[in-house]
Amino acid sequence: MNEVRIDKWLWATRLFKTRTLAAEACKKGRVSINNLTVKPSRMLRAGEIIQIRKPPITFSFKAISLTERRMAAKSVPEYLENVTPKEQYEILEMNKISGFVDRARGLGRPTKKERRDLEQFMDDESDADFFDFGDDEA
Repeated sequence: MNEVRIDKWLWATRLFKTRTLAAEACKKGRVSINNLTVKPSRMLRAGEIIQIRKPPITFSFKAISLTERRMAAKSVPEYLENVTPKEQYEILEMNKISGFVDRARGLGRPTKKERRDLEQFMDDESDADFFDFGDDEA
């Protein structure tokens, strides 16, 4: 097998849960090969670098060998190599640490924990005396 459709390969190597999700990601421009966005029908060759944009980071994988059949998770390393730069994982860590501050629009209401954290954060700022207006009688 010299070539395989990119959407089939993404699904077979367990990068996406369903082939439909893999195809949708390609259609939305989130999948690229060698920095060129691709359609789901694009044929993939061994040795090509695939970038998958899952905000806030971009994962990069090198296709070692090709398959159209979904495999067990244990055998995935035989088919792809993760070549994502460490800087991308640092961005992911920073995003996890910031948590509720960078809440994406449309995610709904904050959870109780997020609300409490936000209130504590806001109370901490309001308690600090940033200005001295001289209200105190000396």
